[in-house]
Amino acid sequence: MGKKPIIIVGGEPNSIFLEIFFKSIRANSFKSPLIIVVSKKLLQEQMIKLGFTFKINDIDKKFSNFSKLDNKKINLINVDYDFKKCFEKISSKSNKYINETFLVALKVMRQNKFSKFINGPISKKYFLRGKTLGITEYLAKKTKINKVTMLIFNKNLSVSPLTTHIALKDVHKNISKKKIYTHVNHINNFYKKKFNKLPRIAITGLNPHCESNFQDSEEVQIIIPAIKRLRLRNTNINGPFPADTIFTKSLLKKYDVIIGMYHDQVLTPMKALFNFDAINITLGLPFTRISPDHGPNHSMLGKNLSDPTSLIQALKFLDK
Repeated sequence: MGKKPIIIVGGEPNSIFLEIFFKSIRANSFKSPLIIVVSKKLLQEQMIKLGFTFKINDIDKKFSNFSKLDNKKINLINVDYDFKKCFEKISSKSNKYINETFLVALKVMRQNKFSKFINGPISKKYFLRGKTLGITEYLAKKTKINKVTMLIFNKNLSVSPLTTHIALKDVHKNISKKKIYTHVNHINNFYKKKFNKLPRIAITGLNPHCESNFQDSEEVQIIIPAIKRLRLRNTNINGPFPADTIFTKSLLKKYDVIIGMYHDQVLTPMKALFNFDAINITLGLPFTRISPDHGPNHSMLGKNLSDPTSLIQALKFLDK
């Protein structure tokens, strides 16, 4: 077969993902075969409405014709989806379809020992509401993995939130030494395997200026002891740093990864620095999972103006 395929799940059907997928494969050539798991009817409809022309190479659901993959066409595993018009509002009626695309893709990954996985964005409000925090945790549950790590990767700087999609009022209750150890181990293993290096890691505090007006702060009780223990094995780890200064130019040059205590503490400055030139990698799964660093963006749906940079970077990363 040569290079193993990259399996791509379309995600939310009423999102900009198919638009950026079309733009990505039109402008780039990839050595790894690409297989997208999506509704054929939906893909064809969006292709027409957005003005793209691609031939389709149907992959049967028994997954037996991988030898016939052709990147001059769209290699497609069809999952039926009933819709009235091409660009509808995002709602819970897509949930069954989205779940099925993930299940089909994960079955393909497991049966064929594939290791490259990309998914389009979903709506946390509808698809994951009350079930799990995000697709990172959804995939962990589906693959029976207890602990995973979110890494927003750019070759110049990556960030990783210790907690992901939880309310700010709950962040302090979900910080632990064990979580910090797991995060650092996942990140170290990733950089060793992918780049043959130990990354330089900075860890932020939780409170402003890494201090508080009470004695038992999270920095004193959890973060500083965890960093001290980690430094016994890797002196490339430093902190805790105040989140309002770690992203200054002088400090950024010193680190490969910044681990923050909560989602927006590190993702907000990351997006200000790199816009969409970053990819969301889930560490700890039995395969490399990447999600383009953007949401469904329903306000841009059908306008053909969306930036495909993040998906292109994800495909190039897995194509190496």
